Amino acid sequence: MRLKLIEPLRELFKDEVRALGTLLDIPDDLVWRHPFPGPGIAIRVLGEVTREQVEIARRADHIYIEEIKKAGLYRQIAQAYAALLPVRSVGVMGDQRTYEQVIALRAVESKDFMTADWFPMPVETLKRISNRIINEVQGVNRVLYDVSSKPPSTIEFE
Repeated sequence: MRLKLIEPLRELFKDEVRALGTLLDIPDDLVWRHPFPGPGIAIRVLGEVTREQVEIARRADHIYIEEIKKAGLYRQIAQAYAALLPVRSVGVMGDQRTYEQVIALRAVESKDFMTADWFPMPVETLKRISNRIINEVQGVNRVLYDVSSKPPSTIEFE
């Protein structure tokens, strides 16, 4: 069987795909969904990728996206995600010293994804997100917010 792959939207940029989706009356939650990396969430685990590490990144990302939606910020942000960094950090939980992992939060504003600026996340929203991740995601004791623009940084860490 000889098949030919046809990708009529392959040459469009993300902003153009969103405009087309809106024109075609595709539901907003699909049109405005943040881009997700082709290789999957494992790309957001910097360092050794294990089932446990992917689960930490997935749970932190879920909390992050849930909170920015609750705050009414989701549509203002072109892309947001949580990444698990390959470092451990000293912390204190209760009366115990901990040596746990670090989550980096990334949120950017962009029209075309060729350039992007970090999103000025409200401090109260960051506090809520950080507290939830630290309290609900076992193995994390520190949350950072990335304030790098593209260029020189890229939107994804890897």
